[in-house]
Amino acid sequence: MSTRARRLLALTAALWLLLTPGMAGAHPEDGDHDDQPGEFGSYTERVSTKNMHALGHSEHPAQFFGVPAAERTVNSDIAFWGDLSIHGNYDGFRVVDISSPGNPKLLSHPKCNGDQGDVVVWENIVVRSWNSPAPEGRFCMGEPVPVGFEGVHVFDISDPADPALIGEVEFSAAGAAERGTADGCGSHTQSAVPDPDNNRLIIYSNNSSGDNRAVCNAMDIIEVPLDDPAGAAHIGYVPITGGSLGSNNGCHDAGAILGDVNLLACASGHAANVFSIGAPRGGTLENPQFLYTIEEEDGEGNKVGVGGRWHSAAFTWDGEVLALGWEPGGGAAPECESTDPDIKKSMFFYDADTGAKLGQWTLPRAQDGEGENCTIHNYNMVPLPNGKHVVVGGHYQAGTWAVDFTDPENPTVIGFSDPNPIEPVNLGGAWSTYYYNNFIYESEIQTGLNVFRLSDKAMAGAMKLPHLNPQTQEFSLP
Repeated sequence: MSTRARRLLALTAALWLLLTPGMAGAHPEDGDHDDQPGEFGSYTERVSTKNMHALGHSEHPAQFFGVPAAERTVNSDIAFWGDLSIHGNYDGFRVVDISSPGNPKLLSHPKCNGDQGDVVVWENIVVRSWNSPAPEGRFCMGEPVPVGFEGVHVFDISDPADPALIGEVEFSAAGAAERGTADGCGSHTQSAVPDPDNNRLIIYSNNSSGDNRAVCNAMDIIEVPLDDPAGAAHIGYVPITGGSLGSNNGCHDAGAILGDVNLLACASGHAANVFSIGAPRGGTLENPQFLYTIEEEDGEGNKVGVGGRWHSAAFTWDGEVLALGWEPGGGAAPECESTDPDIKKSMFFYDADTGAKLGQWTLPRAQDGEGENCTIHNYNMVPLPNGKHVVVGGHYQAGTWAVDFTDPENPTVIGFSDPNPIEPVNLGGAWSTYYYNNFIYESEIQTGLNVFRLSDKAMAGAMKLPHLNPQTQEFSLP
């Protein structure tokens, strides 16, 4: 073979590795990484594995500390519909065109200053959480928000460049009568589940801390009629069961899987609650049937309820394993330091049928920078029909990690991108990181939306989806 032919063959092979989803790259060994200076903003120099490629960035600069609550615009959660990313933040959400992941483009930013701003999307409908009772002087799309308002707002994004506010659902005391309670609760996060038989979207709204109100120790249920989304309404709530340590403190986030599995997991306080929402175990979308709780133990066999709480829940696509992440320090504390116990910086794996523990993954890189906020935060599963289990997650200043836990007793890191500590100290890092259609999307609190491509054989054969609300798996795999 001629020298020219050899070079052409080598070039063709290299291009094939770059363009073929998930095939290139071996599992990274310790030290197998590159320093990547400044791709994603002024402070985010990163240490990354060589197979984690920084591709695109949609800028949205923001600060948390030192900014009045009404003026915070920090980036939060993400949802996807087709080539659109709905990127939540503390002042509304951004609609970003991701048809070219290497060059995401902002289409609009409807303003709605209600803190956190968790979002779900369905077709042309976006529902956004309003976290805490509204003080005087807050607005949503230019409309005054009543003092004390808690709940969600409903938007129409038929024109992504010009979204419209079309409705709201109030959970606050002013709207408590329709709930049949004496009080109301905010919406910290939400998980959307389609109900095509009834032409509606069911939303499980979670209030996080419960605010020490008994009625808030529950998941609220919202119904959004697809032919009249402005008519969205509160239709009930699901009580949360305490574990061995007594009363729980609300549901921070919930993960749902449909198909042949039909399970709902509420990451609630010290005792995660697991429910059935259909066959084969019973229950329905609007009347989940409680199955069991999950608590974690410290190294001495004691149930742990102080210094942490369950934060997020997700099932593997076959419905066999439930992954739970623990959040100590409220997400603002540096809880992934080398001196911290493993329970503060781990993801835990459980048998989804019984709740029996199968294993755990502990963040292997210490986050010892001053004030380097870190916890196992928001993540989702890569849809792999081959039976492999891979999770992709964002863990604040620990950054973005991808882990193969097909063997839950021996999970393996397949890639990461860890930003350097923020100086001066501030809240930052990856609020959420999700896998969607061959790319990884990271919501970075201070800088915006980042896009990566991870090259690893463990990702080979991942399915492409028409849309994704990351807390919901609308089907199950064999």
